[in-house]
Amino acid sequence: MLTRKHTVLRDTAIPNTREPFEAGTPRRAPAARAEAWERTPPEPRIETEELTANGLRQLARDPEVVSIAPVMPTRLIEPLPAQAAAGASWGIAAVRADLSAFDGQGVTVSVLDTGIDAGHAAFAGVNLEQQDFSGDGNGDVNGHGTHCAGTIFGRDVNATRIGIARAVPKALIGKVLGNNGSGDSDMIFRAIQWAANGGADVISMSLGFDFPGLVKRLTDAGWPVALATSAALEAYRGNLRMFDALMALIRARAAFGPSAVVVAAAGNESERDTNPEFEIAASLPAAAEGVVSVGALRQAGAALDIAPFSNTLPQISAPGVAIVSARVGGGLRALSGTSMACPHVAGVAALWWQAVRAQPLPATGTVVTSRLFASARSDVFVNGVDVADRGVGLATAP
Repeated sequence: MLTRKHTVLRDTAIPNTREPFEAGTPRRAPAARAEAWERTPPEPRIETEELTANGLRQLARDPEVVSIAPVMPTRLIEPLPAQAAAGASWGIAAVRADLSAFDGQGVTVSVLDTGIDAGHAAFAGVNLEQQDFSGDGNGDVNGHGTHCAGTIFGRDVNATRIGIARAVPKALIGKVLGNNGSGDSDMIFRAIQWAANGGADVISMSLGFDFPGLVKRLTDAGWPVALATSAALEAYRGNLRMFDALMALIRARAAFGPSAVVVAAAGNESERDTNPEFEIAASLPAAAEGVVSVGALRQAGAALDIAPFSNTLPQISAPGVAIVSARVGGGLRALSGTSMACPHVAGVAALWWQAVRAQPLPATGTVVTSRLFASARSDVFVNGVDVADRGVGLATAP
């Protein structure tokens, strides 16, 4: 019988109260589970299992099981090459990080990407805790993760400021994309759990779920196109529900202590420069409930405009064109993409964590996210920018 690899999300804080012979008892209903979370903090656990269709049905009856999803491929949100004048860091000023009294001190950030060049001068003095989920080993061959991390918490390089929150003392670097820029959903879910358990205040992801890649993989294995497309759709739907369930667990933990703000890039599949109507909606993980999805902006004189490649329906937006940050091997380089916008928002979220902790407010991810959205500016755009393309506005530092 055909087996497929699945990711299984359990909440081990929910006791299994079935009698030994109650094999047909369904898993606990969402309302009952939410009621239990009011008394006990959830304890999510990610597992990986090879399951047949029958095994899947049987496992779904386990009261601890919150969600099950077929493992599907993921990929880098490929950045676009860009040119910028030496020393250009326009995104820092655009989000007003240069005017903020906060610098990220005391905040822990996690970057789930292609790894990091730990020896780069931009990360001098940062406690980097690395974990490889890809199987390719720690470090960054691709360079994408290094560039994103530099925008979030990079120190100045050759007198050039590249980092939003450049006093972040600790970063959890999860390598969820291999050296070729690809990975799978199971790597991401396990990395999110690792980061959350490690005390991350902010989790940043500039990656996407590869629906076309899964269809191709299945058709290359001999599946009929219709069957491959159906299986890929099932996997995508299952992983969306998995993300929603995992984010619900993370939010529920906020009642019992700090919880992470999860930020993700909306994607670069739109082509407005070819056709203004050619807009692709934000995809996973940015499309999941509870994830802060980020669109990319470009300069338009003294104002800002939507980058033509930026996927629509983000919740918030940030600079994403010609962004200067750390380059693998040393020095700086400029790149464009929602991958570059996402770390701007992650860095601003780190500043908001520090600001909230300095105030008589509950220091939770929910409060930080609320401040992040409430402080976004909508008076910085050229005429005609659709709210569906830029979200609540430009992310702005406290």
